[in-house]
Amino acid sequence: MFARFSRSWALVKASAAILRQDRELVMLPVLSGIAVILVAAVLLVPAAMTGVFEAAVHDVETSADPDSAMSVAGYAGLFVFYVIQYFVIIFFNTALVGAAMQRLDGGNPTLGSALALAAGRIGSIFGYAVISATVGVILRFIGERFGAIGRIVEGLLGFGWAIATYLAVPVMVATGVGPIEAVKRSSALLRRSFGENLIGNAGIGLVFFLMIFATIVVGGGLAMLAGGAAGSGIVAGVLILATIITVLLLMVVSAALGGIYSAVLYRYADGKPLPDSIDPELLATAFRSKGAKV
Repeated sequence: MFARFSRSWALVKASAAILRQDRELVMLPVLSGIAVILVAAVLLVPAAMTGVFEAAVHDVETSADPDSAMSVAGYAGLFVFYVIQYFVIIFFNTALVGAAMQRLDGGNPTLGSALALAAGRIGSIFGYAVISATVGVILRFIGERFGAIGRIVEGLLGFGWAIATYLAVPVMVATGVGPIEAVKRSSALLRRSFGENLIGNAGIGLVFFLMIFATIVVGGGLAMLAGGAAGSGIVAGVLILATIITVLLLMVVSAALGGIYSAVLYRYADGKPLPDSIDPELLATAFRSKGAKV
């Protein structure tokens, strides 16, 4: 297991080397985060102001079954919210993966070219958002309708869906197929060569989780010490601000590396050539037949 995580860390470093060649691509996760927040604000603030949330809570409280799922109208609203949010996230992820593939092809991607590529896949992106939203609502229904067992099933099915669609965006970018075909091809690739992509993705998340945790602990601790000293309120405020900024930067870099990583793995699995900076022997363990030993 340690060897697999070591290989994953090496792949993370290879992805970081690609990102260093096109640092402006870090702006894509930033733009995605800003867009998601704006969309949420546009949709949720009016709902809160018009009493939609209070009405939903009242329906649950006055229901004969307190554990009953939300109304049909509630699920419809949730579906619309999911579609819009997924569309934004998938759009910018498509731009990031497309830029990574352009760099792997020897090109010189820019922020503009990445966004233009995503715009060219707008129909597929919307279709994929609708599919993802449908799955999300179904899982939410299962989790709410069947209590503790339902939440377990929701988690398991959600995890399976995430695995099956891990390469869907790279497939859409590379082949131009629609969302349904992209999901099928992603699932087929993973059934044929299941392996390191999961460990690698977890490795990225784990590494950055530890970095973010350490940043919060150190930054928060220093801020508390500074706040306890007389006349150090400004210093404490600066430390808190620096901690928040550092955490946000780490989250952005993690998202960027995750997109690049998925592009690298897809290209290798699809037999596409890779740059000299990526060791094929390292990637040979990334996708393997089910019967292969680690």
